[in-house]
Amino acid sequence: MNSYEKYNLKEVINASGKMTILGVSKVSDEVLAAQQFGGQHFFEMADLTIQTGKHIANLLGAEDGIVVSSASAGIAQSVAGVIGEGNLYHVYHPFTNQITKREIILPKGHNVDYGTPVEVMVELGGGQVVEAGYANMCSAEHLEMMITPNTAAILYIKSHHTVQKSMLTVDEAAAVAKRHKLPLIVDAAAEEDLVKYREAGADLVIYSGAKALGGPSSGLVIGKASFIEWVRLQGKGIGRAMKIGKENILGLTTAIEEYVRDGSESGTSMRTRLEPFIKELNQLPHLQASVEQDGAGREIYRAKVQIKDSAPLSAIEVIKKLKEGQIAIYTREYRGNNGIIEFDIRAVNEKEMQQIVTRLAEILK
Repeated sequence: MNSYEKYNLKEVINASGKMTILGVSKVSDEVLAAQQFGGQHFFEMADLTIQTGKHIANLLGAEDGIVVSSASAGIAQSVAGVIGEGNLYHVYHPFTNQITKREIILPKGHNVDYGTPVEVMVELGGGQVVEAGYANMCSAEHLEMMITPNTAAILYIKSHHTVQKSMLTVDEAAAVAKRHKLPLIVDAAAEEDLVKYREAGADLVIYSGAKALGGPSSGLVIGKASFIEWVRLQGKGIGRAMKIGKENILGLTTAIEEYVRDGSESGTSMRTRLEPFIKELNQLPHLQASVEQDGAGREIYRAKVQIKDSAPLSAIEVIKKLKEGQIAIYTREYRGNNGIIEFDIRAVNEKEMQQIVTRLAEILK
């Protein structure tokens, strides 16, 4: 009896992408073995945290790093770290009135909800969000004009969830931070490049361990050694409530070794795997399928399916019915209101693609 049967759960086909609501990623046998070793042995946890962080930093050319429980925890602990600057009183009293330098400047179009609002994580770390610019634009000048004596850091969210139009780059945000001697925190949770944002001038860069890296539930913060030490200190404060276990520390470290060695699936491979899927989709009535690149410019290609006006159901209704089947099929539904459904095939095999086609045929017949 597998876990689907034991707990009366639906089997899921994840054509949505590496999403938290679906458990994010599948891990490799090598990562699973590292987790098993961690689960069956004891460690001096402080030493495990430091040594794995150093090992990851060496792999990536960073000064230091730390494995945390999630990218969200990385935001909260990084914000707390730059506010407290290593002050132990602050670690034990994170919301003390003795520290007034708490403003975290964030482009307005970056204050998004990715499952929880960015500002919730900032506030959890004791920060106060100050929005710069407008929903549809933010320049370096917009960012700069919001700086005050109470500014603790600049936060930049690199994500497909954020507004892409008329937004300043990480390099431009780094230039502003450098001019004003402020730390720049970049949340790059689902990004695949583990070097470019640090090289662009970020002091702390945050990744989800379970997304592009293919690790277990975890997060990674890399950057300048002094800042990482401030983040590490939060384990005695707010980080205690979001601590990560030894199993997943070792699992993520192994996943990063694999990632550095093997990389992720290439765009060429994705397009090749998409070709027969797109061909079969286009044989169905009431829809038009094509290949489309990720809107944030990542080397990720998906099936874009336009539900035609002749269809008996709207795109939103099709999305709902795909989830309600005997096997729940999850898609990217961000553009459902425009009649578009996206299928991310990074975690979908050939058999599952055929199941998607069959289910769509049943829904649209």
